[in-house]
Amino acid sequence: MKIAIIYNKDLTGVINTLGMQNKEFYSEANVKRVADSLEKAGHNVHILDGNMYIIERLQHFMPRVIEGEQMGIVFNMAYGIQGESRYTHIPSMLEMLGIPYIGSTPSGHALALDKVMTKIVWQNHNLPTPGFWVFNSAEDDFSGVQYPVIVKPKMESVSFGLKVVYNETDLKEAVHFIVQEFQQQALVEQFIRGREFCVGLLGNNPIEAFPILEIDLEGDPDAIQSVDDKQKKPRQKICPANITKELADKMQKYSIEAFKALGLRDFARVDIRLDENDDIYLLEINSMASLGVSGSYPHAAKVAGYDYQKLVNRMVDVAAVRYFGTIQITDQDQKPQKKLPLHSRLRTYMRSRSEYAENLLEKLVNFNTHVRNVSGVNQATTLIANELAVLGFTQEVFPHLEVGNSMFFSNSFDRKLDYLLLLSVDDQKKLADQDHFHATEHKLFGTGIWENKGGIASTLLALQALRFSRLIKKLKIGILLITDTNIGGKYSKEILNSKALNADRVLSLHGGNADGSVIMSRSGSASYIYDIKLINNTAENVAQVSAFFNKTLASVVDIAKNNPETVLAPYDINFKSNIFKGYAAGTAKISVRFNNQEEFEEIDQKVKKLVKSSKSQSKIFNSHLEGGIARLPMQDTQLNEPVWEALKKLARMTDVSITREHRWSSSNICNVNKDCPKIDGLGPTGGYDNKWAEFIFRNSITDRALLLALLLNSKQK
Repeated sequence: MKIAIIYNKDLTGVINTLGMQNKEFYSEANVKRVADSLEKAGHNVHILDGNMYIIERLQHFMPRVIEGEQMGIVFNMAYGIQGESRYTHIPSMLEMLGIPYIGSTPSGHALALDKVMTKIVWQNHNLPTPGFWVFNSAEDDFSGVQYPVIVKPKMESVSFGLKVVYNETDLKEAVHFIVQEFQQQALVEQFIRGREFCVGLLGNNPIEAFPILEIDLEGDPDAIQSVDDKQKKPRQKICPANITKELADKMQKYSIEAFKALGLRDFARVDIRLDENDDIYLLEINSMASLGVSGSYPHAAKVAGYDYQKLVNRMVDVAAVRYFGTIQITDQDQKPQKKLPLHSRLRTYMRSRSEYAENLLEKLVNFNTHVRNVSGVNQATTLIANELAVLGFTQEVFPHLEVGNSMFFSNSFDRKLDYLLLLSVDDQKKLADQDHFHATEHKLFGTGIWENKGGIASTLLALQALRFSRLIKKLKIGILLITDTNIGGKYSKEILNSKALNADRVLSLHGGNADGSVIMSRSGSASYIYDIKLINNTAENVAQVSAFFNKTLASVVDIAKNNPETVLAPYDINFKSNIFKGYAAGTAKISVRFNNQEEFEEIDQKVKKLVKSSKSQSKIFNSHLEGGIARLPMQDTQLNEPVWEALKKLARMTDVSITREHRWSSSNICNVNKDCPKIDGLGPTGGYDNKWAEFIFRNSITDRALLLALLLNSKQK
């Protein structure tokens, strides 16, 4: 199942800084620990920062569910950034977006976070809780207060601002501090001398109460657990607590009733004081009980039989039952395993290397690899060659003077290959027009990042993961770096077909579209250059040449008007004329995309016939047409079906969305003559935004790398 872990890291991701700022955070190490636990159970996990960009990031990772697909879920670890009721902010967004999540509703969090409202609700349900007062400032009337009392912010957790006071002077000072520091009312609560306990709760129907845990106050009935105790030097924990079964049962019963009274869901922790007469008092309930390894909740869960991994995955289960009616089966649930499934091991490794992949991609994007920039292209291929050398690939260089050098790599001494991978390096933009690498919360931008360079980064990440799992030596992989993609593979075509002769399958790593496509077929391409020039230089003939030039182009477009398998489109049209000088000349390029070679040959004859009709007027102007087929179509044949079925199975197993696409553009893989399975578009997903900026989705680098690694390895089964 797809699981997005949301936590707070970047507190600047807001429009304005306003209100109380969050003081409560999960460490990145703790978030990674949760992610590792989920991945070990076979889930597709991504870690997202819960700031103002979260909706856009979720929109791609958890797209609209199509019939038959499994819905994902959010593992919410976000305490919020600022303002009131911080715990409610992410759940409220998720409610609006229609995304399931683990934990309580916005209303449940709001009640639990507001300690005053919590106590009022509990009192109405006849649950024992200490008496209390609420103050707005140090100038309020404190005459009714019965000391000692404990002062705390009305809407904070983790013991922030906690202080026990014994007289009015100290109370005024404590209230003033709370109001100024936390910008909220101060809750003044009757202090219960005695012992301190907590009860962890998990589930909904039924609700499981963990064994009672006692915070070791070292025999001091006046001691409390401060925020420093929790964050810097946690007190010892005793679980199960040394109390009678009757008392333990009563604490669990009260805790479950307290949980239900507030309408909470999935999990929580109830904090309790026990006075010297063994009377129970419910202090507060944490609707986002900390999953820190030293925390009370995981400690008690372990005594209940849940190690950290089991606890985290059990939390997913209880939420899944609530939303879907059944537990979402994972690899871990199906049968006991001595070893984690391969896709879990690969995904965990890839996530740990995601920063490396992005840094490598940044270097590739910032090289100018225009097809005629030999120096820039060779810089990029050298970087890739260095990465592949570490993985045990040997190289063969094919020098080209007009474009960068093509390079072939193999990890096998045998000429026979399981897979030939095609990686394009060149692009169309010269240095003046190049878009350098830049990143947003969930997208990466830059020239070539979707068309070719993202696929290079994913390929290297996939190969590194296979090496990490000690599988790469079992595979026979060839990699061809192509540096003339944008001129039809003029120099690489012969090399490509030579290497493809020894390959069982050919894969190309251009980017898939935003829906997660894999390219099963591509159109063929052809191009023409049409020129015309006036030779009988009279004013009357200028208009005639202009009319003929435009009429010819319009007629060329009309050739494919009712043919859905072919597209003809003029571009780079340039016509100049001057009536007074009797001058007229024009040139136009004509691009053709076709899916059937025989149909194209008919179109080719029609195009040439249209231009040839100008011969009858050769005394007025000259015209010329040159060009023809650049690449034949890549057909979607039955040979592709086993690979497609394997990809679908791997995508379901890893919760990666894939669709089938025919792309109306031509590429290197179209030049492969060998009749074998050929699939393209296995690079990261993305496209062009509304400003024609090229981008990929950040998480798709690892998703596509995982699919590629598993597909390469599946050949061995």
